Amino acid sequence: MDKIIPWAKPELSGIEKDYMLDALRSTWISGGEYVDRFESDFARLLGTKYAITASSGTAALHLALLAAEIGPGDEVLIPDFTFVAPANMVLRVGAKPVYIDIDPHTWCIDVTKVEKNITDRTKAIIPVHVYGNVCEMETLIKIAKDSRIYLIEDVAEAAFSRYRSKFAGSFGDLSCFSFQATKMITMGEGGAVLTDDEELSKRVRILRNHGMREGKRYWHDVAGYNYRLTNMQAALGCAQLETVEKIIDQKNRVYRRYVENLSDLPGVEFQYIPKEVQPVIWAVALRIDTEYFKRDRDSLMTELLRRNIETRPGFYPFTVMPLYGAPSLPIAESVSKDIISLPSYASLSNDDIDFVCDQLKSLARE
Repeated sequence: MDKIIPWAKPELSGIEKDYMLDALRSTWISGGEYVDRFESDFARLLGTKYAITASSGTAALHLALLAAEIGPGDEVLIPDFTFVAPANMVLRVGAKPVYIDIDPHTWCIDVTKVEKNITDRTKAIIPVHVYGNVCEMETLIKIAKDSRIYLIEDVAEAAFSRYRSKFAGSFGDLSCFSFQATKMITMGEGGAVLTDDEELSKRVRILRNHGMREGKRYWHDVAGYNYRLTNMQAALGCAQLETVEKIIDQKNRVYRRYVENLSDLPGVEFQYIPKEVQPVIWAVALRIDTEYFKRDRDSLMTELLRRNIETRPGFYPFTVMPLYGAPSLPIAESVSKDIISLPSYASLSNDDIDFVCDQLKSLARE
């Protein structure tokens, strides 16, 4: 094969260009009707009352924490295995991240370890739905309610996945989405906060726009941020929503093809998906047995790249990065070092999937 199979590629098969040109011609290239339309359509699709767009998924997390009035002296529980954005934003508001180990099979936060880490300083839990799997929300909802703390879902990797038939992102007091270039639907960058709480939605909107009071221009009640989404980005997002069923179908096809090819291969373990979850797998990730492959994960990735297959490693746990000063959590540390994420984009052909799988199988036999 003489072409690189990239790890990710956006699916732009709708009328993205038409909508973006329309937004450009309207001269409303900052806010505008596409922003309003996307917020309305996205909230309706996910089944929540309010959706507030933001400039990124990270900005959405920051806004959610600020709206929940989390700050110095507070603690927020997050999983040890995730992209760094939740921890960084907890630190940004001056609170303390409390890192929780993960389930060794689902790779999501271990709910059996959550309650014992709640103190009188705990203000929120941020469950992260990793790779398209969904955390055990029934238990987390009960823990949050009994402890009177916020439940803030990080849905960056699990847009359109469901738990007990309800969309991920429809359970939390606040839920945060990312529309970065590799995500299920994309605006290049961009994010959103979803909530059913009117007061929280108002706080998010005000904080997103420099803390300016709605309806009273240049009057500021709080110190806010410029986290607004542009109309051109929202135009791209509106077009993506129109083709979302096609994108979901294609992502499901990609996942099934990998499972068919690799589920019987010794030395690889797929992420366990509980029966309560109907996933839309954002990234097909495997935990590899380094003894079976006779090389470590990073060496395997290097060899696959030599064969024109781009992959990604698992997230480094916070507990192994000195910056975060976190105590050791053995399961996250063990799982993360063996995870490899394979090309998973919607337009990935069956032939390319088969090629990736054949290369993995050949490396297992070497």
